[in-house]
Amino acid sequence: KYKVWLKPSAEMSFLYGNNVLKSGLARITESTPQYAGVVVYNLADIPLGFGVTAQTTETCKELDPTANVVLHQADVGEFLRGLEEDMF
Repeated sequence: KYKVWLKPSAEMSFLYGNNVLKSGLARITESTPQYAGVVVYNLADIPLGFGVTAQTTETCKELDPTANVVLHQADVGEFLRGLEEDMF
């Protein structure tokens, strides 16, 4: 129901397990409430993972660029990171 799109510069950070900052946010679904579950996409509409909104859509417009907008929950890079840990 709720979606967030990331700028290319924020994709790798999210895929390494970090939260999404306002500076990395490209778009967000209108009227997204705080603490709502969101699907995180890149600008090519490829799903990257899941998160929880730290702020409402309205609050995001006034935030500092370094403020957290989406709290990381899971991403497609976790499987690869898990394999890497098992190999070494």
